Amino acid sequence: MNRLGRSAVRVGPLGFGAAALGNLYTEVGEEQAHAAVDAAWRNGVRYFDTAPHYGLGLSERRLGQALRGRPRAAYTLSTKVGRLLEPVRGDDPDDDLAGGFAVPATHRRVWDFSADGVRRALDASLERLGVDHVDIVYLHDPDDHAEAAFREGYPALERLRAEGVVGAIGAGMNQTAMLTRFVRDTDVDVVLCAGRYTLLDQSALTGLFPAALDRGTSVVVGGAFNSGLLADPRPGATYDYAPAPAGLVERALRLKAVTDRHGTSLRAAALAFCAAHPAVASVLVGARSAAEVDDCARGLAAPVPAALWTDLRAEGLLPAGAPVPGRQDT
Repeated sequence: MNRLGRSAVRVGPLGFGAAALGNLYTEVGEEQAHAAVDAAWRNGVRYFDTAPHYGLGLSERRLGQALRGRPRAAYTLSTKVGRLLEPVRGDDPDDDLAGGFAVPATHRRVWDFSADGVRRALDASLERLGVDHVDIVYLHDPDDHAEAAFREGYPALERLRAEGVVGAIGAGMNQTAMLTRFVRDTDVDVVLCAGRYTLLDQSALTGLFPAALDRGTSVVVGGAFNSGLLADPRPGATYDYAPAPAGLVERALRLKAVTDRHGTSLRAAALAFCAAHPAVASVLVGARSAAEVDDCARGLAAPVPAALWTDLRAEGLLPAGAPVPGRQDT
């Protein structure tokens, strides 16, 4: 287990990202959602991450239900603040597909990084999860709300940590520039970097990861498969939650050809690559079924041939400065 920054909170190398439990893209049944969490537990996963944004609270409710009955001290739980969920009036709500989730739009998301908003969001999350505390709270996607996030949201999290309400605090985003600012200018324990450290995108290498190592801040990597393309590269696959450009599909297929040649799955290589960097404490995988969880657990546990990384570098598919399993290149 890896400690997050200077906090007492620890996470394992593989974490369960619960966005899919909120019906990301398509519906996931109750039994299937519960089975996915059960599979994660069976495979030794003890870090679970969710957010109010995921299915307008559905992910939090399902994750809480699936974890109920397990000793609270036996697992690490994180959620996020920055979006309040307000009920929408009307007997026949629209769907939330524009927000990315196949759920009725019974609520609307309201951005709020104020101190009061942070407290209210956390209280609502605890109620949906059915727990008395979470271990980690992230400021969620403050891209267009930097002033409020740094002026009010972060200090509110710092107070919650000082009061012992949460064990670790941080920010979670799909970009590196503002996460690097959080690492350099605040006392966050951890940042959740989604999609910016993968076999297709290593932008976290140049600013965020060096800053994290220098400050002793941990990084949790999300989006190791870039929202689908690296899990199953093909035309029509998604990249960053949108249809993947043809050039990236072609590059992903080249990556797959090399992994196939070495008898390794692209998914296993993608996870191993993310986990190899010394700044990374955990890799979150978003799974929507027990089979997907089992596949990820097997993939991260399986050794990847050293020659694979050599070939990826030789074919220009991996930068020379990216650490790989078994060696710490700089």
